[in-house]
Amino acid sequence: MGQNTIEVLITLPFNETQVKRLSEISPRLHITVQATRRMEDISADLWRKVEILYTDRVIPDPEMVPNLRWVQFHFAGIDHAIDSDLLQHADVIATSLSGANIIQSAEYAVMMMLAQGHRMPELAANQARAEWPRDRWERFAPQELAESTVGIVGYGSIGRQVARLLQPFGATVVACKRDVMRPDDKGYVPDGLGDPQGDFFTRLYPFQALHSMLKICDFVLVSVPLTPETQNMIGAPEFEIMKPTAFLVDLSRGKVVNHEALIQALQDHKLAGAALDVFPEEPLPPTSPLWHLPNVIITPHISGISPNYNDRAVDLFAENLNRYLVNVPLYNQFDLQKGY
Repeated sequence: MGQNTIEVLITLPFNETQVKRLSEISPRLHITVQATRRMEDISADLWRKVEILYTDRVIPDPEMVPNLRWVQFHFAGIDHAIDSDLLQHADVIATSLSGANIIQSAEYAVMMMLAQGHRMPELAANQARAEWPRDRWERFAPQELAESTVGIVGYGSIGRQVARLLQPFGATVVACKRDVMRPDDKGYVPDGLGDPQGDFFTRLYPFQALHSMLKICDFVLVSVPLTPETQNMIGAPEFEIMKPTAFLVDLSRGKVVNHEALIQALQDHKLAGAALDVFPEEPLPPTSPLWHLPNVIITPHISGISPNYNDRAVDLFAENLNRYLVNVPLYNQFDLQKGY
């Protein structure tokens, strides 16, 4: 790379402090912030000059951006962009924001395990009826995290942070990932977070042995990206072998868990309950039976939301900008073959 100016376009509303921090990385960076979700709001001249694009869903056609070399996405999951011509382009690197949302997402996951294990849906319904049931000791007996086995399907940045948070609870953590020969994390990991060395699980399973893991779990967290390999990964065969006392927490993508099979399993009491943040169709239609199942917690795809999200996004983007400037491989590079 020469010493020429690098044109950076950000389509998210980063504030002045955040932009100043990025600008101070190098005098070579010329940063333009144009908060928009429409390509036509950005001039053709600017598109031609852009070398680095930070965006969420503004994805130009390759011919519009002849100088583009890198797209940093604002989300950890970029399945919405996989089929775009830009990501098929050999000269363009795409990176995700994996690792920047682990604090809030992992807290959400643990919160939902505690809520389901301690019967919060039923307790809330009981409160709404203003009842003090005589059989409360039996009805509300919890499935405690202490001495429970928690299975994490997809041991990525979120799953690793969940494993870290579960250590003081006394839970046994088992996990399932694509490449069990690499238990360490080579992606972006903020200091003091996650499980960079693979220290917090008891056993690591390949996806081919998913059933062996599921049958021993009291809680199952699904946190894989959506790929052809993971679509409908959790369905009727998986629910058949899970404990009827087990709880499912899903914050992956809406098509990883087969919802028809999930609804049937919940109705047939093959699962104790589920906490769901992602759905095949969003918003979840009001006609969905999930709204009315007493052992289900539904949240509107908010597990990754945080008032600190943009600051954490800038942390990761700054790390990658520094790496880009010295021609070091970027964190979280999208792999077309893997689909994430």
